Amino acid sequence: MSVGNEQGRIPFEILEMQYPPGGMPLAPPRRRQLWPALILFLLTVISTLAVGAEFAGSYAQDREPFSGGEDPVTLMLRTFHHPATLALGIPFSFTHEMGHYLACKVYGIDVSYPYFLPAPTLFGTFGAFIRIRSPITTRRALFDVGLSGPVAGFVVALPALAYGIATSKIVPGAEDNAAIVFGHPLLVRIFSALFHSHMDVRWVLLNPVGRAAWVGLFVTALNLLPVWQLDGGHIMFSLVSERHRRISIVVSIVLIAMGRLDPLWYVWGGILFILSLRFRHPPIYDRWQPLDPARRAWAVVGLVIFLLSFTPWPAT
Repeated sequence: MSVGNEQGRIPFEILEMQYPPGGMPLAPPRRRQLWPALILFLLTVISTLAVGAEFAGSYAQDREPFSGGEDPVTLMLRTFHHPATLALGIPFSFTHEMGHYLACKVYGIDVSYPYFLPAPTLFGTFGAFIRIRSPITTRRALFDVGLSGPVAGFVVALPALAYGIATSKIVPGAEDNAAIVFGHPLLVRIFSALFHSHMDVRWVLLNPVGRAAWVGLFVTALNLLPVWQLDGGHIMFSLVSERHRRISIVVSIVLIAMGRLDPLWYVWGGILFILSLRFRHPPIYDRWQPLDPARRAWAVVGLVIFLLSFTPWPAT
């Protein structure tokens, strides 16, 4: 999409002078109601606390989470019959949500409050989303918005994972009878080798803080996938906007093919494939501005974070 007039390109200096670097407000910001976001946040805290309590209970019993013979939903709901155990999940809940909170506060563009989505899943939530109310004017602003969330989440997850693995138990055969086996991202393998040398990574039974950090890595990796309007999709659009749609479709097909490794990818890849076909990435107003070398270096950092956080077998 071009600038939108027939008199040629609007000089970037004018755009930069008239509008803030994050976005171009089309109207005065509306007063937003806080209560919907607050209610969803509280419900998500409860659901993640419940899952965290199961993490803590299974760790105390030297077993993998959700491997007590009952289905995951029943185990999670059973936690509510014993409210005191909810406190055991506090490290999981706050570690998991901190990256989202920081990502929402980094930039002062006109955005909605973050809406958290509670869910009776293995992680207690479907994540969170925000609505950007003002168009983003430059490639640099789009890049910064896209990368800030994953970097914030990774910065929170990194020390939590190191502490969690360093203080976790060694339980030989912990995964042998587990109903659900969680994958081992590269960073988990690195820290396991560092803190528990000569031990099989499958013997490291993560404590609740380590498990929460694992979830943080998983969410970071999903968001950094270079597809559609995920954070990785924003980064890719700021780098190669003309090839964004084709790359998104290819990545979605690859994810669907990875469903043979973990059925999760059938669902996630299928959703992203449909979204990539149906909805194009919103254009930016100054498409001519290139990214500076510093941001291109940060793009490499984002790729490294993705490689450290990603696992083809999240939970099987």
